[in-house]
Amino acid sequence: MFRSVRHMIYDLIEWRSQILSGTLPQDELKELKKKVTAKIDYGNRILDLDLVVRDEDGNILDPEQTSTISLFRAHEIASKQVEERLQEEKSQKQNIDINRQAKFAATPSFALFVNLKNVVCKIGEDAEVLMSLYDPLESKFISENYLVRWSSCGLPKDIDRLHNLRAVFTDLGSKDLKREKISFVCQIVRVGRMELRDNNTRKLTSGLRRPFGVAGNCAL
Repeated sequence: MFRSVRHMIYDLIEWRSQILSGTLPQDELKELKKKVTAKIDYGNRILDLDLVVRDEDGNILDPEQTSTISLFRAHEIASKQVEERLQEEKSQKQNIDINRQAKFAATPSFALFVNLKNVVCKIGEDAEVLMSLYDPLESKFISENYLVRWSSCGLPKDIDRLHNLRAVFTDLGSKDLKREKISFVCQIVRVGRMELRDNNTRKLTSGLRRPFGVAGNCAL
């Protein structure tokens, strides 16, 4: 309710600025005033406030100069217009909800949340830890890699992300759920020397990416 009223107030402020600018043609000014009064009457209705009866130009009817019958008829017309507006918005909301539900039912989407706590593996150098989803029957990966750079000290390279290594594998649709098996695969790539036992400084290399280990879980 608050968001609806706030949105209506923003509209009224904008329309008021247009009216006060004095740059609108008479026909557009007349239509805009009708739109303003309709918005006000609609807002009063959803807030359970009194309904203000108006003439065709949107001006408030003076009960001292308007007969009781005219006031009653004007009140009936205004009430009918507001109710039609309420039913129209209710119908639009129902259609939007139905379309959303139909779209979700037609193309369901699921996600897998992963929280990396630690890498218990003695590597000896910096490493890259890559996590992804894999279909063992089709022998192919079905997701992108979640990459974590791990230091030789046994901590993430980005120390600010310590205890905050999280990822979400999204857009897993009905096709993925129909797969017989989905494996969660973790690959470790060592980044450093060609050989760990290479202690000769003349042959020492750095920054080379070498496969080091892999692990998987077929419980998905």
